Amino acid sequence: MRNFGSLGTTSQKILLLLLAGASLTLAYSPKKKLRVLKDLPKEWEKINRRILYNCIRNLYENRLLDIKNNKDGTVTIILTSNGKNKALTYDLENIRIKKMENWDKKWRIILFDIPEKHKKARDAIAKLLKNMGCYKFQKSVFVHPFECRDEVDFVIEFFSLRPYVRYIVADTIDNELHLKQYFDLL
Repeated sequence: MRNFGSLGTTSQKILLLLLAGASLTLAYSPKKKLRVLKDLPKEWEKINRRILYNCIRNLYENRLLDIKNNKDGTVTIILTSNGKNKALTYDLENIRIKKMENWDKKWRIILFDIPEKHKKARDAIAKLLKNMGCYKFQKSVFVHPFECRDEVDFVIEFFSLRPYVRYIVADTIDNELHLKQYFDLL
């Protein structure tokens, strides 16, 4: 099985859609093809068809979803148990950073400078980082001791904030004793 640790945004959205219980059905007839994106938000309509099919194929190859051929010529895509576990990683309301068995003694620093015109997204990303378990180091700087690039990338892409957010891995921070206490690493 391939490593599916880092999925693209479209793949993540497909997994979340399926986790939410939505039916993603692909068909060859134009009428049936419309069912795929019919009741979904406008953002889903922007997904390039070729990218969508490639993502689904990759998710299938990684055993994150299964495909069922229907009698009416449609194909139903179903989450496997591995797919459900992976999709839960990207459930915004419940996204958490997993504790590493052996801490690598590195700090993950997430910093952002998001313009005022994106205030709602800025506030949302700050709240999500805090809910994910990050320590608020400064107003727009968060720290975590464990690997969280996938989770942070997902949040950044979800809000389309890539140009404004940076992810840094550092060996030391001048007040790391406080951080080690906060994260129970002593």
